Amino acid sequence: MVILAVESSCDETSVAVVRDGKEVLSHIILSQIDIHAVFGGVVPEIASRNHVVHITRVFDKAITDANIKIDDIDLVAVTKGPGLIGSLLVGINAATTFAFAHQKPIIGVNHLVGHIYAANIEHDIKFPALALLVSGGHTELIYMKEHMDFRLLGTTKDDAVGEAYDKVARTLGLSYPGGPIVDQLASQGKDTYDLPRPFLDRTEYNFSFSGLKSAVINLVHNAQQRNEAINIPNMCASFQASVLDVIIEKTKLAATNYNVSQIIVAGGVAANKGLRNRIFNEIPEKEIIIPSMEFCTDNAAMIGAAAYHQYLLKGALPNYLLGGDSTLSIEDQ
Repeated sequence: MVILAVESSCDETSVAVVRDGKEVLSHIILSQIDIHAVFGGVVPEIASRNHVVHITRVFDKAITDANIKIDDIDLVAVTKGPGLIGSLLVGINAATTFAFAHQKPIIGVNHLVGHIYAANIEHDIKFPALALLVSGGHTELIYMKEHMDFRLLGTTKDDAVGEAYDKVARTLGLSYPGGPIVDQLASQGKDTYDLPRPFLDRTEYNFSFSGLKSAVINLVHNAQQRNEAINIPNMCASFQASVLDVIIEKTKLAATNYNVSQIIVAGGVAANKGLRNRIFNEIPEKEIIIPSMEFCTDNAAMIGAAAYHQYLLKGALPNYLLGGDSTLSIEDQ
């Protein structure tokens, strides 16, 4: 099955061609990072306008690079949510127009499901599985009994982990996106600042990072008022140590309580080198799979990977009436 997949939930315009949910024939990502860096974050209106400008040529390049004809495409898949509604609708309108014009079946895919199935491109998900989904907008622990079966165990009560990274980076005067920079500097520093570990209830799986973010902001502001220098690598190392202590402990707790066969780490923050190093070292008793760096951030290949299994179980939409949902839950398909 050859699937043309489209992803436009935030600021990446991406189209991929994926065969049988595994073989990535082409994978085009047009990033807007440089455009939004001046604002210190994604501006929704600017993101959606740039999708409109570029999405047609991204479609063309994905099909050309895959060395296929339009007749070879069996299914069109597009992210339907969650995400920025303006950005989502650009991808949905482009995908449904393409599908209708060429009389191809179409399905809408949950963006979060896509992140999880990014790990299935190069690995095989084994059930029961636990997915740790960490990104700029989400921090969730999800139990999977089988393909396309999701139970949300815990989520963030406030800031997502990637959002906290970006806000801490901004406080320290670092550029956007802040996550990779904080991760890099953390490897050069030491955990010398006394930051809290926001475990909440140690017997359950929810997260909270707003208090940790505020603790960093207060430390930095107090130091500035006293004309004291902040050791930025040490602050990054301290912040990251606090985040990872919480994430890894709760992941290990859920993996043990649900006796899972495998842990999947997915989402943009799955590219974090500190997280990758520690989770393998601290949960050695479980098999852990993580997508390659290119499949961690928002991309269409992951949508194609998820679409294959979704189509096998549920088939395509009966028509081309597909809408977007900016707050779509992992449990809603």
